[in-house]
Amino acid sequence: MSRDRGLRRLLSRRRIDRSALIAASMTALSLTASGCMVVHGEREVLPAATRAEAAKALQQFTTAYNDADKAYDSSLDADHVTGALGDIDAARLKAGQAGSPEGNANHLPLKLSDVTYTIVEKAGWPRWFVADAAANKGGSARWLFVFTRGGLDEAWEVAYLTLVAPDDVPEFKKDADGYAEGVPVNSAGLAAEPADLSQEYAKYLKDGGESAFAENSHTSGWRTERQKIAKKPGLVTQFIDEPLTDGDYAPLAVRTKDGGALVFFTTRHYEKQTAYAGTSVPTPLDDVLALTTGEIKQSLTMEFVSNEVALDPKGAGKVTILGRIQGLTSAKGE
Repeated sequence: MSRDRGLRRLLSRRRIDRSALIAASMTALSLTASGCMVVHGEREVLPAATRAEAAKALQQFTTAYNDADKAYDSSLDADHVTGALGDIDAARLKAGQAGSPEGNANHLPLKLSDVTYTIVEKAGWPRWFVADAAANKGGSARWLFVFTRGGLDEAWEVAYLTLVAPDDVPEFKKDADGYAEGVPVNSAGLAAEPADLSQEYAKYLKDGGESAFAENSHTSGWRTERQKIAKKPGLVTQFIDEPLTDGDYAPLAVRTKDGGALVFFTTRHYEKQTAYAGTSVPTPLDDVLALTTGEIKQSLTMEFVSNEVALDPKGAGKVTILGRIQGLTSAKGE
């Protein structure tokens, strides 16, 4: 082989190798830009968001929530809510719009301050974080928002919103970078598995007796209230409680500093009022009528969605429900 021919082959081979390298780099860049490379995030434990992303998500939610409340228009914040809060918020706005088509004359913008972000590290989707804030509503209670999203191409949405006394908000276990630990919902190291809390709560409300829950206003107190309602003369009131655990209603749990977990979960509740023969159900409030289908003659069935936050201790003990927000989502007259 002549020296010139060998040099030409070497240069040609280098051009091919360099072209292949460029092609491979461009492919990797394209995959990264399209999000396809993030498939490794399904296996790796990663923070749900940066602190700047979490703050932006809360700001966008607050703006949309205030716009929707002012106009009584659920389309204005529909992209920022989901799950239990999405159901409660949409029904509230629908009822408000029915009574005041021109908007909310009593609108008071929600203002949040003293915000703390608890960003969970986990593998796979959904990813989520908790925002804990003071507000200009709800007295001294802390507002706990749980933001979730199911993929990089999805927006952050609030699935859970509960109000909790400041002293009841636990400390969370965090790593050296300040990120929190997500707890598997089937974790067996707690007083109760987070995945079971919705069903256990519905069962307790129906049957009472010994349960996984500590007694307070959200457990034994609520059952006592129901018993009083059921005794109203001329009216039979029945209650049905159901767990809600799928999709955007799935429970979410974050590890507390003492090894327990703070668990967010959802339940559905029905309240059916039936009047005795010859009488009628008392006329409900306008907000209820706005969400009612059918004609109210002898019975009215109201459907509620409730989201709860509970402290689930490590090992043995009782689960304490710290807060619960419930909203009427529909009603049916018969």
